[in-house]
Amino acid sequence: MMSDQDKRDGLVASGKGGGKPPKPLLPNLNNCGDIGLKIARDGTWFYQGGPINRKPLVKLFASVLRREGDGFYLVTPVEKVPIAVEAEPFVAVELTQDGSGAGQSLTFRTNVDDVVTADREHPIGFRAEPGGHAPFVVVREGLRARLARPVYYELTALAVEADVGGHIGTGVWSGGAFFPFPMGED
Repeated sequence: MMSDQDKRDGLVASGKGGGKPPKPLLPNLNNCGDIGLKIARDGTWFYQGGPINRKPLVKLFASVLRREGDGFYLVTPVEKVPIAVEAEPFVAVELTQDGSGAGQSLTFRTNVDDVVTADREHPIGFRAEPGGHAPFVVVREGLRARLARPVYYELTALAVEADVGGHIGTGVWSGGAFFPFPMGED
């Protein structure tokens, strides 16, 4: 009898694409719709209620994840499959600082091992939530990684006051851009 994990793994065709997405990642989905894929707030991926525990499989899914309008989809050469996302699709789990002040670069590693340096194309931002703001960094093509609490604490330790465009604000520099922290109520 197949385990639930083996059934989840069966969704992915085997083979290595040499940097290119493999041929159909999700076979037999000509009439695709909601198949029970979800990314929880903590970055755990689920299929039909059960966690996907194999990181290589999650990384493969993450490599074909796209944002379209208000929704998220796994996009294969033949189909796109909707995926529910509770907060952001990725979680930034590590922060590396190189340099200091306006010349510093802040690099984030996500739970799926994407690495991104914050700059104008990959801004650090804050999404308003009940009770505060959730920090994030744009990873690629509109996909964002929520900063894990320890990473956010590291980020706030790097905060400085800066005069940007005639406004004094608190935030961080990275990649030649200043990213202000939210202040007060929105």
